[in-house]
Amino acid sequence: MAKNRKLGRTSDQRRAMLRAMTTYLLENGQIKTTYARAKEVAPIAEKMITLGKKNDLAAYRQALSYLTKESVANKLFHEIAPKYADRNGGYTRVLKMGPRRGDAAELAIIQLV
Repeated sequence: MAKNRKLGRTSDQRRAMLRAMTTYLLENGQIKTTYARAKEVAPIAEKMITLGKKNDLAAYRQALSYLTKESVANKLFHEIAPKYADRNGGYTRVLKMGPRRGDAAELAIIQLV
């Protein structure tokens, strides 16, 4: 497995940020962020959707332990996961948008396919 990016944060801050971004992505369908962050969030979101497809209590509790909102976990299991029932992976898409004006950081949109 590839080494994860540090994203200029301590490990607990990084984990909290990735949890929040994953929750927000599943809640809204897409987010605009830096390319590096988008590349980190994508596999986590894919894993959450895979948990949703299992659709049992253990998977639901695993998803709840990572996501920050219970309503998003419900949406994951009842709306998002059934939509991808016949799809094997590849639930997210990362599109580059070009550099940010202030610091020229590469921006990207990550969205559910």
